[in-house]
Amino acid sequence: MNTDLLTHYPALAHVVPSLDGLGLSANSITVGVDTILFDEYAECQGFPLVLEGEIKVSRHSSDGRSLELYRVVPGELCLVSSASLFSRTPLSAQGMSTRTTRVMLIAPAMFHQWLAVAEFRDAVMGLFADRMADLTSLVDAVAFQRLDQRLAAALLGRGPSLALTHQQLANELGTVREMVSRLLRRFECEGWVELARERIHIHDSKALRALADRQTR
Repeated sequence: MNTDLLTHYPALAHVVPSLDGLGLSANSITVGVDTILFDEYAECQGFPLVLEGEIKVSRHSSDGRSLELYRVVPGELCLVSSASLFSRTPLSAQGMSTRTTRVMLIAPAMFHQWLAVAEFRDAVMGLFADRMADLTSLVDAVAFQRLDQRLAAALLGRGPSLALTHQQLANELGTVREMVSRLLRRFECEGWVELARERIHIHDSKALRALADRQTR
């Protein structure tokens, strides 16, 4: 277990107490796909270190919409969990596994002890810089980029045939299903995609790319 941790998180080689001295302060869990690991407004139970799999971190609205903020894979750290532990406030987003995922949960008290170690503190602060860049790009997309451009970009890079529902795309883009369905029908009329039951076939990826890359004026 410690070998896996150090492979993905080399800064842990310097923490005090050491990994060998963790004892019951760390709990390793393995969960299946679509398991909620932490939820909005809940108290943070610990600092998650991902050893296998992936965690999708999202915000949710009262009307059922969601907006993906970022994903955490082995070697990366969770900004929402860090911020909650730093400020001792409830979590501001939900974390859900996208596939079978193995996580070691570091107790809050241990996390605060480790922050006294420069190597670990630098790793966590480096996370803030990286994630803030990601979130700034997300804010730009949501605030300044048209939904049709964002939808075109979301369809690209997933292969010629996507097993996705309109609702899943709406959740990913932080909008409502009706808007996504309307735009997809427009794309279909243009000959760019073909719509089937819970599947979207890409026929003209160049046209989608041109739309996704178009500058909003």
